[in-house]
Amino acid sequence: MVELAATDHGEDHGGDTGGDRPPLLVVHGLFGSGRNWGAVARRLAADRRVRTVDMRNHGASPRTESHSYAGMAEDLAGAIDDGWDVVGHSMGGKAAMALALTRPERVRRLVVADIAPVAYDHSQAHLIEAMKALDLSAIETRADADAALAEHVDEPGVRAFLLQSLDVRKGRWMLNLDTLGREMDAITGWPGDMGGTFERPALFLSGAESDYVTDAAREPIGRLFPKARFAAIPGAGHWLHAEKPRETEAAIRNFLDAGISD
Repeated sequence: MVELAATDHGEDHGGDTGGDRPPLLVVHGLFGSGRNWGAVARRLAADRRVRTVDMRNHGASPRTESHSYAGMAEDLAGAIDDGWDVVGHSMGGKAAMALALTRPERVRRLVVADIAPVAYDHSQAHLIEAMKALDLSAIETRADADAALAEHVDEPGVRAFLLQSLDVRKGRWMLNLDTLGREMDAITGWPGDMGGTFERPALFLSGAESDYVTDAAREPIGRLFPKARFAAIPGAGHWLHAEKPRETEAAIRNFLDAGISD
């Protein structure tokens, strides 16, 4: 287990220190950091304590030689106490599912954003190679970095997302690219049996324009999360919290608030 870098929002609203709403942990996806969810987290923190974390090998959290979901679940378990609500997106959604399956006492309600407990075949290794290809010593501004990255990554939105993890001033990526590249099969995969089912409510929230949660994925979801519910954000793709932040916030809030008396 590693101690994750964390930011708490809305501590003055009580959260696990006496408020009527349980505290909430928000877990980002691959190549991200806790600040990717900052805007949504701050709005959710209007009436509860919200904690965002940087996952291992991301942001300000420690670098490790491994990047397994079992390890990430242990990291998350160490970042919260029992009875928290948990939201996880993409890689973070798989880590949140692993947490719920292996340490169910930690999780009151679970929101999994646009991912399923299945293996995917869309390796992101090409993005790691693109980031490694940048000559960071020649980059003085973020515009320089964007222009250099454009030689390898066509989509402006993807470049903008990746560049959030570049510290231009220090000339380094806030990502452990070596470990993430080596562990890519594990990241896009799913570890299989993790020791049971999660018997509390879980919301699988997808972008309506995304293909990450297919009809075929509903069988393993239902088997592992028998109280699963499904919802989709119209007009959103995989990065639903960035594309439709207000709608994503509302869906999360409605689901969590419906279980205040759980």
